[in-house]
Amino acid sequence: MNRRALLLSLTVAAAVYAPAAIAAPPLPTSMAALGDSITRATDVCCWYGDHPAQSWSTGGGPFDGIQSHYERIRTGQPGISGHNYNDARAGAKMRDAPGQAQSAVAQGALYVTVLMGGNDVCTDSTSTMTTVADFRAQFSATMSTLAGLPPGSHVFVSSIPNVYQLWALFHNDPRAEAVWTIAGICQSLLSPFNTEQDRQAVLTRVQELNQVLEDVCAQYSTCRFDDRAVFNYRFTTGQVSHLDYFHPSLSGQSTLASISWARSWWAT
Repeated sequence: MNRRALLLSLTVAAAVYAPAAIAAPPLPTSMAALGDSITRATDVCCWYGDHPAQSWSTGGGPFDGIQSHYERIRTGQPGISGHNYNDARAGAKMRDAPGQAQSAVAQGALYVTVLMGGNDVCTDSTSTMTTVADFRAQFSATMSTLAGLPPGSHVFVSSIPNVYQLWALFHNDPRAEAVWTIAGICQSLLSPFNTEQDRQAVLTRVQELNQVLEDVCAQYSTCRFDDRAVFNYRFTTGQVSHLDYFHPSLSGQSTLASISWARSWWAT
């Protein structure tokens, strides 16, 4: 075979065996969010408490600078208007996710976002963090439940943010340290009595749980993991609420929405 014929043969073979590009699914007409206080937009701005209208996932609040998944979908699919269900609950752990998933199934959601795990590592001490085995069983049960969603539905799973970044940003800020201590926030990581070994144990557990999210999600063709985009993002002090020095601020929710959307089924 001469060189020209060989090149032609290889070109044809590449065209035949190259994997086909996966087309984005149709934009959904309903969605639900599973998660914890991050997805409830707790303490996002101005006063304490939940502010679900500012959620990175299902929020629809105007003039907040946040383009949530819901708002981005609504631009191309007006039929989703009013069909954005925030099933997340502040303080939730992965053990609560199967129940939230049941709600999403009952709501007939065609798109579900999952951001869960922060409270599984942010506990009273490193000894009370959720074990990897328990987390895997609980997330597996969640995905099994979500398999009952209507045909054509899709799931997006966010990685757990790098909570160690909170300590790196604020551990020399006396106001932040006072709030963390008085409110008992994430003491497994943020207690002033912790050693660096303690903090590294929390970081390691976050990485282990993110691996679980990736592994379990990969078992479902309708599930997409963010490839650790949220975990790898190094948020800044301005992207953290100064009400509690823990949750995302308005800027943080906006950034979370953008980073996660870029890894979603309709990434643009």
